Amino acid sequence: MELFRSHVLVCGGTGCTSSGCQKIIDKMDTELKKHQLETEVKVIKTGCFGLCEAGPIVIVYPEGAFYSRIEEKDVERIVEEHLLKGRIVTSLLFKDAVEEGKVKSIDEVGFYQKQQRVALRNCGVINPEEIDEYIAFDGYKALAKVLTEMTPEEVIDVMKKSGLRGRGGGGFPSGLKWEFTAKATGDQKYVACNADEGDPGAFMDRSVLEGDPHAIIEAMAIAGYAVGADMGYVYIRAEYPIAVKRLQIAIEAAKEYGLLGKNIFGTDFNFDLEIRLGAGAFVCGEETALINSIEGKRGMPRPRPPFPAHKGIWNKPTLLNNVETYANVPQIMLKGADWFAGIGTEKSKGTKVFALGGKINNTGLLEIPMGTTLREVIYEVGGGIPNGKAFKAVQTGGPSGGCIPAAHLDTPIDYDNLIALGSMMGSGGMIVMDEDNCMVDIARFFLDFTVDESCGKCAPCRIGTKRMLELLDKIIEGKGEIEDIGRLEDLANTIKSASLCGLGQTAPNPVLSTLHYFKHEYEAHIIDKKCPAGVCQALLSYTITDACKGCTLCKKACPVDAIIGEKKELHRIDEAKCIKCGACLDKCPFKAIVI
Repeated sequence: MELFRSHVLVCGGTGCTSSGCQKIIDKMDTELKKHQLETEVKVIKTGCFGLCEAGPIVIVYPEGAFYSRIEEKDVERIVEEHLLKGRIVTSLLFKDAVEEGKVKSIDEVGFYQKQQRVALRNCGVINPEEIDEYIAFDGYKALAKVLTEMTPEEVIDVMKKSGLRGRGGGGFPSGLKWEFTAKATGDQKYVACNADEGDPGAFMDRSVLEGDPHAIIEAMAIAGYAVGADMGYVYIRAEYPIAVKRLQIAIEAAKEYGLLGKNIFGTDFNFDLEIRLGAGAFVCGEETALINSIEGKRGMPRPRPPFPAHKGIWNKPTLLNNVETYANVPQIMLKGADWFAGIGTEKSKGTKVFALGGKINNTGLLEIPMGTTLREVIYEVGGGIPNGKAFKAVQTGGPSGGCIPAAHLDTPIDYDNLIALGSMMGSGGMIVMDEDNCMVDIARFFLDFTVDESCGKCAPCRIGTKRMLELLDKIIEGKGEIEDIGRLEDLANTIKSASLCGLGQTAPNPVLSTLHYFKHEYEAHIIDKKCPAGVCQALLSYTITDACKGCTLCKKACPVDAIIGEKKELHRIDEAKCIKCGACLDKCPFKAIVI
């Protein structure tokens, strides 16, 4: 075994890959050879570190020096100063990694302080394309324990006692789902993994598969043993090429090591795994639509019951969990049900991975214990709102979730609390909004997404959401009537109660939650014909005040010559010509233009 005095970990997740991480790795290898350090320093391409805002990220161990937004030209300095001379290049460190002259390691940076990594434990730590690295971090130890020391019933008992609930959105107790599948009768059973992550702004499952694919393989094999299945499918969207590639490499390596296939660990247990690519339909995140797609049919939901545990893939009993749910399983088997149940709240055990985005300083991926408050996530982990703006709302649960206002920032995050606030956990998307966001426009954005993604099978979802979108368009265009609020609520409640699957049943949530917490914004659009946030273009009206100095910058910026006035004279706007683009507002140095 080769021993190295330093390890350089370079993030190879999708975000950092798009920012040029491979060029950094290539340059690092070149510089190390140049200084004859290639036998002393090991460069490792890992999965996502989580703090996507700071990418490309390079971490140097044993110091834990956290270099952020590294460019190819920076590599030479890191090698010559840090790796050759032992002097950390503080000017290249992440902004929060230096405090009063003291250099913090990555573990001491605020973004990571509140986190507890279970599902993400190996992401940013190992090379996901090397099975030996996964094994070195207790990989496949849980599978060995399960197959050689436990009965299927004992495995299911551990899952039930752990309190793990499905991380795909529904929050159904995982142990019960495993038990239902195990007790179902059938000559063939299947285990399936839902990696069809379609929420806008969500990338939790993608990051797990990119950074720790063997954890999912191990978990699915454990699940197969517990429920009596010898075949598994990972359903993943084709838009995740890095995750697909690394998962395929991991499956092939597991087969080569005898961790998939026949007589695993010398037992009579057989289990194999295949990948099925989805075409990007959001509705295929619903379990029965996903099953249809695996079978080669159009991805449309089936009525339930029967549930997949009894009639799933090809009408055989099927266990279906999402990526994050499976990612917890090996650790639960190794450390025990009590360990996992000791994290979180009474009814929501363990941790939850969130993709934090929107108007937030630290955009990225985080994993926190259930019960952590929204305020802690947004202000301590997320670093607060950029540019000193005021927090307005956070939308959780993707297009199926709701918008939660500042009054509820101290709410502990768990399944029941979020539902009580009119939102939901969902798969873990968390979009932050500030004072400049219009909540009517936000509701319209998410509803427009679900209208586009509806499979059209049932009328309430196919027609009802379209009618709701038309009402929102009418309000945003300044043509709304006060009765439209009641119409929106009636439509929303009908769609929720009558839709076939979860897509339609939750589609009205963004509208209902914004109506509940921000009704005054709807009323302003309808009654006053004003958008309080200044977002909805049809309701904007630009005025030049007496503060105008006649500098003509606004006039030069106007693309339609709607500004009238000579130099050093008070200007005015011809509203008949104005297209409300905001170019004049941006250019005025005297803040003489108001909405």
